Amino acid sequence: MDTFNHLIGMAQEGLFESVIQPVLYKLGLSGVIEDAYDATLWLIAGLLQIAVLICVIGPLQRWRPVEAVTDRRAVRLDILYTIIHRLGVFRVALFFAIDPFWDDIFGTLHVWGLATLQLDQLWPGVTDNPLVSLAIYLLIFDLVEYLYHRAQHTFEWMWALHAVHHSQRQMTMWSDNRNHLLDDVLHDIVIVVVSQLIGVPPAQFVAIVAILQLVESFSHANLRLHFGRWGERLLVSPRFHREHHGIAYETTPTGKVVGSNYGVIFPIWDVLFRTGRFDGKFGPTGIADQLPDAGGHDYGETFLAQQWLGFKRLFTLRRRRSREA
Repeated sequence: MDTFNHLIGMAQEGLFESVIQPVLYKLGLSGVIEDAYDATLWLIAGLLQIAVLICVIGPLQRWRPVEAVTDRRAVRLDILYTIIHRLGVFRVALFFAIDPFWDDIFGTLHVWGLATLQLDQLWPGVTDNPLVSLAIYLLIFDLVEYLYHRAQHTFEWMWALHAVHHSQRQMTMWSDNRNHLLDDVLHDIVIVVVSQLIGVPPAQFVAIVAILQLVESFSHANLRLHFGRWGERLLVSPRFHREHHGIAYETTPTGKVVGSNYGVIFPIWDVLFRTGRFDGKFGPTGIADQLPDAGGHDYGETFLAQQWLGFKRLFTLRRRRSREA
């Protein structure tokens, strides 16, 4: 772990000094040098993730695909979403726009003597081991992800945004980041607040997010793979998550998917909360009302259309509730 951290640190320093810092000076942005150095770590994490996608998960998809890729335009759009998120464009935007706000809040709390919890210090000699603390943090964040994901399918206003993600009929390893930007902002706020509350070190926070994202990319892969009767209950597989995206799921009159299999890494939460389905199906994906005989609802075929229609669904829901009130 120490060797890996050292190598990442060297890569961060090298990339920053050779590329990022000169560009910032040339643009007259020397005032953000310190923040930009931290943001460089997100860029490195994103580059590593994309390398894993291309070199590992990609070949697996070609080895045992669930279905032939027929809508390459939709896949290319998902790649755009991935680049925006994994190469740090979205994360850096949040870094400069929102993170300072949270830093001020938690800094004020510390001044008032309201210190946040330091989970890695609960059991000195054990929980302060980097691998042990990483495992604990992953378990906690996986539970948070489960609860947030379930909320996206429970509250109509959240589903109005999350539907962007489920509207993909050609699911591949690139589909994980196909999200409404407002949905991503809300999600990241929750994750950042939790990380601050439990005292996750910045470097470990980047590692946790990277691991979560890689597992999600794998679970979205167009890959006919499962882990067997018991393995499916230990780790989320492409089959387990594909059931979550299954177009056959029951929907509400507003199109909100009622489904299951909300877990990101560990299906244990779906088992404990009785939301898991282990039917072993590799069915088609999407939202039921996209089908022609169900109205052929339009969720957008371009980035801007998907973002706009997400806002439109949100505003329509608000107007409907105002009339009902």
